[in-house]
Amino acid sequence: MTDNIEVETVSRSLAKVLSDGQLDENELYALADIETPEGIEALLEAASEITAAFVPRKFDSCTIVNARSGKCSENCKWCAQSAHYHTGCDTYEIVGHDEAIAAARYNAERGVGRYSLVASGRTTHGTVLDGLCRILEEVNAEGRIGTCASLGLLDAADLRKLYDSGCRRYHCNLETSPTYFGKLCSTHTIDDKIATIKDAKRIGFEVCSGGIIGMGETRRQRAELALKLREVEPVSIPINILAPIKGTPLQDTPLISDEEILIAVALFRFAHPRVTLRFAGGRSRLSRHTLLRAMKVGVNGAIVGDLLTTIGSTIDQDKALVAEAGYEF
Repeated sequence: MTDNIEVETVSRSLAKVLSDGQLDENELYALADIETPEGIEALLEAASEITAAFVPRKFDSCTIVNARSGKCSENCKWCAQSAHYHTGCDTYEIVGHDEAIAAARYNAERGVGRYSLVASGRTTHGTVLDGLCRILEEVNAEGRIGTCASLGLLDAADLRKLYDSGCRRYHCNLETSPTYFGKLCSTHTIDDKIATIKDAKRIGFEVCSGGIIGMGETRRQRAELALKLREVEPVSIPINILAPIKGTPLQDTPLISDEEILIAVALFRFAHPRVTLRFAGGRSRLSRHTLLRAMKVGVNGAIVGDLLTTIGSTIDQDKALVAEAGYEF
């Protein structure tokens, strides 16, 4: 495509989205194929228009607690917690009850909107799930912060137990596109994830589901992930940026560029005009300029928290960044 054709392609797609139309597969792939500087800039500016038109100015913040760490049976090539790799990560069966409650209160006091328990492993059940449900029951009883959980491929009975604790949002990332997932993980499938998500939705959960960019996938495969996510209709899409971890098969993966990150955000915004796009892991290496541009292009939520060493910023620093981007924390 020439520069003018690319800009015209962006303009047509923008007009369709602003009129509440939905881009089809070919239209989104056409945006993913844009290559010229003029076309890319037009894409980023158009995504900014969509964000300004459809996204609330209240920034969607959440925090996570690593509720169980390490010894995971799954062989996801990006993950430090897989038992298949030697990464030296911490391992424990369940977070301390008092520690988890303290983290919830700490973040609630600082205005964070949601608190999530995240556990390693294919699934979570039995006494570990019971313990996590007790934590969530106590947090929900205090009523100071919303709750979410990311506990793997739960069955319907365990999802119901979680729902009865008062938790109302379930997180399960699709991680990457259907055409790339099998190259990164062979112990479960995207269809396994979607089955869990559909069970969660039937019970009444909102769904948070996204993925990781920068794992060697193509730009078209990032668009493919955005399209696949329409099947589960998430209210929140976390966008993680791969931070290659020593000991994993992806340890030598070249870092994705800032421009490719911005393009990915734009593609997700075109595909999901009204959904929260949430910066998650990996954002600590980005410059302030890139973070602010990403928030203009489409990011309107983030995982935050002073207790999360992978974030690389404090809640106060994030509040300042959010305000500079024109959002309310």
